[in-house]
Amino acid sequence: MNRFRVSKFRHTVARPSRREAWINDIRAGTTPSCGNHIKSSCSLIAFNSDHPGVLGIVPLEGQGEDKRQVAYLGCHSDLVTDLDFSPFDDFLLATGSTDRTVKLWRLPDPGQALPSVPGLVLGPEELPVEVLQFHPTVDGILVTAAGRAVKVWDAAKRQPLTELAAHGDLVQSTVWSRDGALVGTTCKDKQLRIFDPRAKPEASQNIQAHTNSRDSRLAWTASQEHLVSTGFNQMHEREVKFWDTRLFSSALASLTLDTSPGSLMPLLDPDSGLLVLAGKGESQLYCYEVALQQPALSPVTQCILENVLRGAALVPRRALTVMGCEVLRVLQLSDVAIVPISHHVPRKTVEFHEDLFPDTAGCIPASNPYTWWAGSNQQVQKISLNPACRPYPSFTSCLVPPTEPPPDTTQPAETPEANTDPSEGFSSPPSLLTSPSTPSSLGASLSSTSGIGTSPSQKSLQSLLGPSSKFRHAQGTVLHRDNHITNLKGLNLTTPGESDGFCANQLRVAVPLLSSGGQVAVLELKKPGRLPDTALPTLQNRAAVTDLAWDPFDPYRLAVAGEDARIRLWRVPPGSLKDVLTTPEAVLTGHTEKIYSLRFHPLAADVLASSSYDLTIRIWDLQAGAEQLRLQGHQDQIFGLAWSPDGQQLATVCKDGYVRVYEPRSGPESLQEGPGPEGGRGARIVWVCDGCCLLVSGFNSQSERQLLLYMADALASGPSAVLGLDVAPSTLLPSYDPDTSLVLLTGKGDTRVFLYELLPEAPFFLECNSFTSPEPHKGFILLPKTECDVREVEFARCLRLRQTSLEPVAFRLPRVRKEFFQDDVFPDTAVTWEPVLSAEAWLGGANGQPQLLSLQPPGMTPVSQAPREAPTQRALSSVQYLEEKSDQQKKEELLNAMVAKLGNREDPLPQDSFEGVDEDEWD
Repeated sequence: MNRFRVSKFRHTVARPSRREAWINDIRAGTTPSCGNHIKSSCSLIAFNSDHPGVLGIVPLEGQGEDKRQVAYLGCHSDLVTDLDFSPFDDFLLATGSTDRTVKLWRLPDPGQALPSVPGLVLGPEELPVEVLQFHPTVDGILVTAAGRAVKVWDAAKRQPLTELAAHGDLVQSTVWSRDGALVGTTCKDKQLRIFDPRAKPEASQNIQAHTNSRDSRLAWTASQEHLVSTGFNQMHEREVKFWDTRLFSSALASLTLDTSPGSLMPLLDPDSGLLVLAGKGESQLYCYEVALQQPALSPVTQCILENVLRGAALVPRRALTVMGCEVLRVLQLSDVAIVPISHHVPRKTVEFHEDLFPDTAGCIPASNPYTWWAGSNQQVQKISLNPACRPYPSFTSCLVPPTEPPPDTTQPAETPEANTDPSEGFSSPPSLLTSPSTPSSLGASLSSTSGIGTSPSQKSLQSLLGPSSKFRHAQGTVLHRDNHITNLKGLNLTTPGESDGFCANQLRVAVPLLSSGGQVAVLELKKPGRLPDTALPTLQNRAAVTDLAWDPFDPYRLAVAGEDARIRLWRVPPGSLKDVLTTPEAVLTGHTEKIYSLRFHPLAADVLASSSYDLTIRIWDLQAGAEQLRLQGHQDQIFGLAWSPDGQQLATVCKDGYVRVYEPRSGPESLQEGPGPEGGRGARIVWVCDGCCLLVSGFNSQSERQLLLYMADALASGPSAVLGLDVAPSTLLPSYDPDTSLVLLTGKGDTRVFLYELLPEAPFFLECNSFTSPEPHKGFILLPKTECDVREVEFARCLRLRQTSLEPVAFRLPRVRKEFFQDDVFPDTAVTWEPVLSAEAWLGGANGQPQLLSLQPPGMTPVSQAPREAPTQRALSSVQYLEEKSDQQKKEELLNAMVAKLGNREDPLPQDSFEGVDEDEWD
């Protein structure tokens, strides 16, 4: 007997399908949840879109050469955390959400309108639903986990059959065994528990699965005794363990992979024993074979992905191409596409291989909920995957019966383009964008627009789903390397969170260095290229730099705040910094603790505001070199401050949980205050919408980054809208463009820049295309409007600071008639480089308005005055064209086309023109 086990899968090859088979033009979401973000039945695929509460629905297989249409189902008023298809009914979908409900949906055949209301609703729970799963042998039984509670539901009765004993922390995974008798759970308390829900609510077995509390998952094998768990160890290494419930004191086998931060999703096919490990945020899949004999976990193959993985799911075995020896198919969810990844065993593809494709579970339930709860363990009858045994028997669940369309329903004459972009309607994420006064209004409006894949036209789609931003197709591009400043060395990347990390005006960039003495390098934007390897001339501040800012009215004056509670004003000579400067132009003293941030007045010259650890805000007259005003009332660290556009008010956001508005010239106490972000990790504030609103970026109690929009005259009533974005450690730094009402948001160490158009009324946030880069940036700031290339419809120019370089990023809007000045994109802009008032006048109570400047280049005609183009007749598609022709006309056109290709038959042949030779020349 051979002591070595030879696997029939040892030559398995995994490769992504051709691009023609991809499902493109989707916008996948990165929901922070324990779910896989994508699931598949034998007919449909459902996935998380980038709009919270909205799922994308698409057929698993294309119909002929037609491009698969992606429809969007608005199913919850908050994030969709998990979803699952019934193992028996391909069109029955269950969804769980942070709105604390579980909903069951009857999905129609592809091409039909999606439902506007769910067929069943379970809950609400006390906490957000994290995971859910259908029972593998019974129709109508689900298990759900919400917080520490795990419930087994009888969906038909809409009530739980049992609630399992409370876990010690958040439940991260809840999975049925393949025979449906046991439930396995993993929890943030590091315990793996096994339950027999029909016997008792307490766990029958439990053990510490992984030594790290980060995301752990479970998957059962074909037997009731064996299961696989994934998680992290104390060294933050990802690991996989193989367990036997009969010997639960330790794992049968353990496998350590790497220290990647992405949680592992175990996709286990119980029939073949193949286990695919998919890591969120990674570009590689691992395939192992799970066996009862050693080695229990043996590697089979790996697959390198073209795009970063956001979610993954297995296609049911009944949908595999068995005659092509496809033993496994994984659906990879990326940011912009769903990529099928097939695993093939290289064998003859003209016959059915029974060893590769054993009988699998069919789609007829084994029993009903009452019988199962009474103790029945009857199993689902298996079917053969041999194509000769098809068709398989079908089943339609009575939980949500199919609804027949009304007899007078008419199909629209015009269909939308394939893969309708959800941003056309859901321009503001409807789930997290909530109004405190009417929290359910958006959810209701969302439900009525779920079938957007079949809307008759773009105009009717927009009328159904609300407004969309004209900047929604904005494109961010890093400019050519010739515009970069490279070979930056010794950057200080640990500036406080209240600082942007660097600052720039239209001429120069000031960057703190890590060297001792608080050194600041000044770089010329007009002189890009590689910096010399030698040390740069710097400004010596004698204390670590906490924040810095250029004077908007004097491009050669730089204010630098230090940990020594001093503000130093530097005069940088024109041209470039030639020598090290050690003596500032002036030093402002008065703060008693380290300074947080500096903000120049937007209209008055020589007026500067600063915040400090002494919990005060001081306003300085730089001409006099003295403090003039002091604002009080903060009880904790001041995260951010911002001047109003008219310079009359000052807003702050504080760690004590309040947003405040001051009128500095009226008194030291706040004019009004309201509740701020729940989290205390950091926040920023900026005035938007012509000064009538305040935008605050911060964190909620679950450390999720969010935006809060306040009415500036009603802070006490709280935010008018709240938008949740993602989970990340860095505070979002907002850069607001008042001309377009666009805000750009990113954090230090991020790779993505969010773009939103802001409105002072619902829906408040209109989402635009975000900018992503492969490498993280250390800072990101907005340059003055005059730096934009208006002829290229460039509405924003930014600077992106990386570890060794400084790169300009241009945000442009794709327009057809770029020869005209796009006056709808470029209104007259404020002259921000010339003061309106002096410090003395402003402190005396005077107010003013900035001058406006047209950005229209000479010789360009505004697009609003451009002549209208004559409408062009749309060419008919080939299918429509042929449908209008008779068979005889088609034959004649075909013959004429063939003759035209062959040419005129009466034309002489080339050899006819050749000259011959005399007969005597042959000898």
